[in-house]
Amino acid sequence: MYKISELMTSPVYSLRETDTLQNARVLMEQKRIRHIPITTGTNVFRGLITNRDVLANTISHLADIDQATQNEIDAGIPLQEIMRTDVCTLSPADSVKEAARILYNHKYGCLPVVDNGKLVGIVTEADFLQLTIQLLEAMDQAEGNTKS
Repeated sequence: MYKISELMTSPVYSLRETDTLQNARVLMEQKRIRHIPITTGTNVFRGLITNRDVLANTISHLADIDQATQNEIDAGIPLQEIMRTDVCTLSPADSVKEAARILYNHKYGCLPVVDNGKLVGIVTEADFLQLTIQLLEAMDQAEGNTKS
């Protein structure tokens, strides 16, 4: 059985509870990611910030404020105030099939992977798309071998 430890992305880009909305926005833009696990200084998993959370806590462009003002506002919002703490997590030993069911049934974009309370990885929709591509390519190769 395929385990999460074989699929997860590790190490993970993460931030601390005391980091700010500005830190989250910059990290998401620089690394082109949509989910950031939040940890303590000792890497204990505490919560999650998503791109939706960042957008929900951003003053609308209709308010006609400049980027510098938006950055100043974001720098004053600690992640511990806006992070999600009711996050479903996985263990590295969990099955990939069960993780896929959780993502699909709950419409989650990611699942942090935690071992003994510590963040060790993350599994995202993109990881499952990559797995699907690999499986389809393997099927194509097997099909090609039987037609020879």
